[in-house]
Amino acid sequence: MGDRIEKFIYSKSNQERLDIFLTTCLPEFSRARIQRLIKDGFVRIDNQTVTKGGLYLEVGESIEIIIPPRISSDLVAENIPLEIVFENSDLVVVNKPAGMVVHPSPGHNNGTLVHAALGHIPDLEGIGGEERPGIVHRLDKDTSGLIVIAKNERAHHWLQEQFKSRLVDKKYIALVDGQPPTPTGRVEAPIGRNTTHRKLMAVVSIEKGREAITEYSTLEKFPEHTLLDVHPKTGRTHQIRVHLAFLGCPVTADMVYGKRKPTVELDRHFLHASRLRIIIPGEERTRIFEAPLPHELSLVLEQLRNRKE
Repeated sequence: MGDRIEKFIYSKSNQERLDIFLTTCLPEFSRARIQRLIKDGFVRIDNQTVTKGGLYLEVGESIEIIIPPRISSDLVAENIPLEIVFENSDLVVVNKPAGMVVHPSPGHNNGTLVHAALGHIPDLEGIGGEERPGIVHRLDKDTSGLIVIAKNERAHHWLQEQFKSRLVDKKYIALVDGQPPTPTGRVEAPIGRNTTHRKLMAVVSIEKGREAITEYSTLEKFPEHTLLDVHPKTGRTHQIRVHLAFLGCPVTADMVYGKRKPTVELDRHFLHASRLRIIIPGEERTRIFEAPLPHELSLVLEQLRNRKE
């Protein structure tokens, strides 16, 4: 597949930035992707190569952009079964199992959700000029539940904007040790890197962290545990786990932010992304996707209920 060449004539009476104009003309590409193409010399104005996206266009100028073919990713597709909740030409909604890492990283060079998505999506258009799936948000390794994967750059940008604007409603089910100070509540506590353990997160001052908001309500009480409905309003790393630990009721079996010895028989923490409300590309109405509790979590609840009797 060769280069794709697009040509435009600027006809607006007012001046406009080159990168903004091209993003409007080519909505399937993100502004960041357009800016990279400009910087790399793939855009010409009146037959002169330009490398600055902030240039202002004049009436009558001719703009040409060369879009090179997608680069094959160095990631290897893997035939890993996935539980698909929804799929169309733009995205896939997956019910991720606990134990699966989302992104490849040192120590996780295979078996990730990205590797599985590459094996599942034969019509992948790619993101940022590379043949790879677009992960819009993340779930921790031992958190199960719903996650969205974009197949193309247009969908990736659309979904990213919804998450940035906090238009996506996410619901998690969490079992915690003990109980929160109130049956329902809202935690507003900035989250940043733990100064002692840099791989971990912690509640810090606003100067050292980023705004983080989590709302919760009680679903069921047990003698030593509480089942919570949790709604994160922001998307910080480990947010729910950090905020619940901050309240004094850490997620059950969370060996990092909670008790060192699990209070139930469970080899993962009890946190599940159960519901996702989002508008998918090309639609106006909100869609709701749901994923039931995995068997191992349902079994824990059944055991706790039996103890109450």
